[in-house]
Amino acid sequence: MAGLRTVGAIVLTLVVLALLHTDVTLMVAGAMTAMVSTFAIKEKEVRGQAVTLALGLPVALAAMSLGALLHTLVVAGDLFFVLLIFGAVYCRRFGDRGTALGLIGFQVYFVSLFVQATGPALPDLYLTLGIAFGCSAVVRFAVVPETPTRTLRRLREAFRARLAQLLATQMELLDAGPDDLDKVLDDLRRHTARLHEAALMIQGHLEEGTRDAATAGLVQRRVADAEIAAERLGMLILNARSAERADTITMHLPHAPVPATATRTGTEDDAIVTLHRDLNALLLLIARRAPDDRGTALALVRNRLLGYREEDDLPRASAAVQDVFRGLGEAARAVLGLRLALDGPQDESDDSPATTRSREEFDAEDLSIVGAEETEEDRTGLARPTTRAAFQVAVGSTLAIIGGEFLSSQRWYWAVLTCWVVFLNTASTGEILVKGYRRLVGTVLGVVAGVALAGLVGNHTWAAFALVLLCIFGMWFTAPLSYALMSFFVTTMLGLLYTLLNTYSLSVLVLRIEETALGAACGIIAAVLVLPVHTDRRTDELLGTVLVRLQDVVSAAVEQLSGGPAVDLLGKARALDTALDELRASTQPLTHPITPLRGRRRTVRYLVALLETCAYHARSLAATAELVPYSKTIAADPRLARAGRRIGQNIDLLVARVLEESTEGEVDSGFSIAAMLEAAGSGALQSGTVTFRVLRHLQRLDEGVVGLARPLDVPVAGPKGGKAG
Repeated sequence: MAGLRTVGAIVLTLVVLALLHTDVTLMVAGAMTAMVSTFAIKEKEVRGQAVTLALGLPVALAAMSLGALLHTLVVAGDLFFVLLIFGAVYCRRFGDRGTALGLIGFQVYFVSLFVQATGPALPDLYLTLGIAFGCSAVVRFAVVPETPTRTLRRLREAFRARLAQLLATQMELLDAGPDDLDKVLDDLRRHTARLHEAALMIQGHLEEGTRDAATAGLVQRRVADAEIAAERLGMLILNARSAERADTITMHLPHAPVPATATRTGTEDDAIVTLHRDLNALLLLIARRAPDDRGTALALVRNRLLGYREEDDLPRASAAVQDVFRGLGEAARAVLGLRLALDGPQDESDDSPATTRSREEFDAEDLSIVGAEETEEDRTGLARPTTRAAFQVAVGSTLAIIGGEFLSSQRWYWAVLTCWVVFLNTASTGEILVKGYRRLVGTVLGVVAGVALAGLVGNHTWAAFALVLLCIFGMWFTAPLSYALMSFFVTTMLGLLYTLLNTYSLSVLVLRIEETALGAACGIIAAVLVLPVHTDRRTDELLGTVLVRLQDVVSAAVEQLSGGPAVDLLGKARALDTALDELRASTQPLTHPITPLRGRRRTVRYLVALLETCAYHARSLAATAELVPYSKTIAADPRLARAGRRIGQNIDLLVARVLEESTEGEVDSGFSIAAMLEAAGSGALQSGTVTFRVLRHLQRLDEGVVGLARPLDVPVAGPKGGKAG
């Protein structure tokens, strides 16, 4: 959508300028201004977008005026450019509007340098800028309108599609042979990650895309339920495929009998056939839209799937296969809840008792939804990220200007542009290094493509503009996927623009590579020498944040599972997911193929994978804990508090070691969670208690936390206080 909106604004600007018979230079200036006035504005509310666009025009006019007036004053122009860059980066502290206005000011000043604006040309340039901003407004608000509600609606459909893709892959997992298993597991991981990404994107647009906080909280809860239920179903299918049909609830108990390898019986085969049928039925429920949900057939399918939440309705099969049917019932419940939240009330005339019970549970949960506001402690002074980045990019740009002047007195600003962009959306020296490397690779490849396309286009102006539009769309479409690809399209576009301005030559594009390399080097030097944020320190801070939020989720969930009061568990789980995503992004320099530290790369990947596993089990605990206050069949278990304390204490030790607050203490691996619970109370674990449902998640979470201790160099103690190794 961003690509279409940007291309649409440029096309409309070019059409208007062509009707006014302007020259190619003004058309290039108009196209570039239309592009920046479209992509710079990121606000979600339509009113905010309109205000920012209106404020952006005087900012653009001022930047163009100063660029033209300082054209011949080299020293004054360079000083102003550095101050402008500092201000543009510093303005990010004021949110989306400050970021947009700073970006517009910088890019339009860059446009003035690119088209070599002069004082006499200012009236025509003013008209061009006005037309570009007007066309951008027309496309944004009329041709390709973008509202929070429309965005959320598209994200909901994307989530539904991702959910269907994941379920289809889980069906493949059920039948995959030994030769195909690795490929299916890779597909399963990829589709699970994409579903999680879609869920996070929905959560990021809920406040603006829904009518009130209660509706936002309802949709957030239902999306999280559906995501967790789908993940759990995949894990249960994977478990059911294992050669040993172990009872995963009691396998951690001491002195438990070793399960024998199961052989398929006729009853088991019938259960697998039924499972195939019902997985297809669940896929039908996910794919069918609410307006098409007519008749009794779908209601009967839904009732049958929800019936698997009752123990009496489970087919005769091994414990592992019965677990899959239970997961199928929970997934059907999550799909029903998601449909109720997104599409409103449904026909209840054909409901079974199991379906009616699920609806009653949803009604009870809906009454408890409250909005929770999160506050973040903001840093001040030079510790503030925007202030630090402003000083860094100002120093880097100064070096780029000096070095760029030695390379070319006409094209030096390419080095400054590269230095500017490598600081965008980066927060550590390692991220800047990787981004500079990717931009250089994309630029080199783009130069090759630019040479080929410029030779093909020749003097065909409109053909060149058409290719420019394709490059712009490719730039925006590939930006979330690959920064190198985006840089490739940018450089290819510039080669075509040089052709339009009759300044194209092979030496100009080679100079582009040199200036890009220089700008990236200047950015890296500034990041290393000026208020540096080392990758190690940033990843340690984010790792500590992830562990703290993991403890928040687990402690609150276990307290509620033990019979404590209800709290906003989904809000805590969302904070954990956000922190984990930030950590994953910050570790990219450490896991990039160019890193020479191979051992460390493996360690980082291992840590992130363990944290993702812990986050999954924490989300599952939170989802189960939210059912307890409203469920008529699952009772809380006070014994769980002891297990939660041990996991929390272990996480505290990890946080203290990561943040270098303390080096004392050992992580307690001790007896298994199941053994602890049996020792804490009388009687065996009962299927009617919440313990029976969450024991697997608690055990895996406990194992994951202990597993994190070794790469973090935290000693691990065994059951009797001795080190476990």
